[in-house]
Amino acid sequence: METYITILRGINVGGQKLLKMEALRKIFTDLKFENVRTYIQSGNVIYTSHTTNINFLNEQISKAIENTFGFHVHLITLTRNELKKAIQLNPFLKDETVEHSYFHITFLANTPTTESIETIKKLNFNEDKIEINGKIIYLYCPDGYGNSKLTNAFLEKKLNTIATTRNWKTTNELLKIANL
Repeated sequence: METYITILRGINVGGQKLLKMEALRKIFTDLKFENVRTYIQSGNVIYTSHTTNINFLNEQISKAIENTFGFHVHLITLTRNELKKAIQLNPFLKDETVEHSYFHITFLANTPTTESIETIKKLNFNEDKIEINGKIIYLYCPDGYGNSKLTNAFLEKKLNTIATTRNWKTTNELLKIANL
């Protein structure tokens, strides 16, 4: 039995793709996942499953959401250990002068190409900092994520993959819930 964290992209934002967490939990329960829990309204689901194929999990979940609500949702699923590793490897943790509340992690559906990563590294993001490690992007946005150019849409366009971002507090809370 593996513990998974599935994070949905673009639900309950600006009145679009509204999805109550109770209904989302029911979808996961109907799919026979166990210990289903959600965290806040942005589409974070923690659960256990005997299935070890993440692509299969994503297909099942996407299809169930589309069949139930009539819209497609991009999602990214990680194991508890993958989330733990992502948190531990945050390169900004080494800098004791930065405020953790300005940390964000962007999760990618696919590993970006070396060329697209190099293109991003050449750009100027003012005070914002970005570090890319495989399918994980670490952001430090001291003026606030809402004021950053490093949005999901920007990263998706530059890296040619689906991206969804969670703040540091949410990311750590997801791991805490997954460890219960």
